[in-house]
Amino acid sequence: MRMEAGLSLAQLGELLHYSKGHLSKIENGSKSPSPELARQSDAALGAQGALVSLVAGRPSDTEPPETASDEDEVWLMSMSPDGVNWFHPVNRREALTLTTSSLIGFGLSSQGMAATARQPAAVEVFRTMFEQARNLGQTASPGVVLPAAIAQTHVLRGLALQAPAGIREEFLMLGARFAEYAGWMAQESGNSRAALWWTAKAVDMAAAGNDHDLAVYALVRRALVTLYREDAAQTIELARQAQVRKDTPPRIRGLAAQREAQGHALAGDYDACMRSLDRARELLGHGSGRPEPSVLGTMNLTDPVSMVTGWCLYELGRPKEAGEILDAEVARIHPDALRSRARYGVRQALAHASAGQVEHACALTERLLAITDVVASATITADLRRLARVLSRWHTNPSVRDLYPALTASLRSPEV
Repeated sequence: MRMEAGLSLAQLGELLHYSKGHLSKIENGSKSPSPELARQSDAALGAQGALVSLVAGRPSDTEPPETASDEDEVWLMSMSPDGVNWFHPVNRREALTLTTSSLIGFGLSSQGMAATARQPAAVEVFRTMFEQARNLGQTASPGVVLPAAIAQTHVLRGLALQAPAGIREEFLMLGARFAEYAGWMAQESGNSRAALWWTAKAVDMAAAGNDHDLAVYALVRRALVTLYREDAAQTIELARQAQVRKDTPPRIRGLAAQREAQGHALAGDYDACMRSLDRARELLGHGSGRPEPSVLGTMNLTDPVSMVTGWCLYELGRPKEAGEILDAEVARIHPDALRSRARYGVRQALAHASAGQVEHACALTERLLAITDVVASATITADLRRLARVLSRWHTNPSVRDLYPALTASLRSPEV
């Protein structure tokens, strides 16, 4: 393809910001290409995904682990003084055995639960608490947010069991949102299987409250797991499943179309990616009409489709175009939305580094590292690792040398 394009190794290297020697090793088979090189080569040579398809993503497991049924399920959580927490769902008999044989248990009275469950005001309080949990998730690590989300899910599940019709559905829906958010925080902590477990739990609670939209959104969440596993085919398939039913709210179908676009970008299919983004823009323009805490997906992006377009253009091997869009969109993120600023800011730096704008990429990254340490995101760290690999090609550059100690110190989150 390089020869058909009339390019020498040196000319292709200049386009891609790789050395002639490195590309020569790729061509003669003595070195394997990175996904980044495959995508940039694909775009530069007009391969329409043929080169991208030769670099396989990691296998993914998008099925949640089996658990006991809700009726016979007990949740155990340990809380250590250093803030490290541990959660485990078990059946009731196993929990009783553990409590009597190896643990000192302190029972917490459920007195007044039934009376509380009859109070509509309690629903509004928990709605406010959910909104606060989402805000906290933007400014704190998953280890801070996840235990509270689990506890609130448990309390709302208990209140729903004793609430009258009408209020019961409200408690179940809020509990489902807390469970779904717990799934997102679990993925951010690096535990994809726990993320899928909580997502499945959220679907069950929502269905019990006569809301089946969350089951469709769960497909979008599962597609996020496969996206970070670089499994394009699974990401596209799950996202398409979420768009089949026309009675699904436009916002959910729009979020699914965005996710499908990201899958097509991973596969190197520019045209399909752009079509999905056009569909997402049309659907997300409808609005949801629901109370703010119940809105699914991010609420911190002024123009989510433009932001995802920048994300996709990077995956399509067009880092310069990606950087221009991400520059504009990242500047519009609210200063308090630290998690969103870190997520898309790292993508912004990655695009500039891949486009050969090394000093600018290093300056962006240096400002972001303090934020990435606070939010402690496994998914953001995955992009930081990619950024470190790209910058290593310029390891003699003074800006890279100055940045590297702090950058490597931040690469401590577990794999997603």
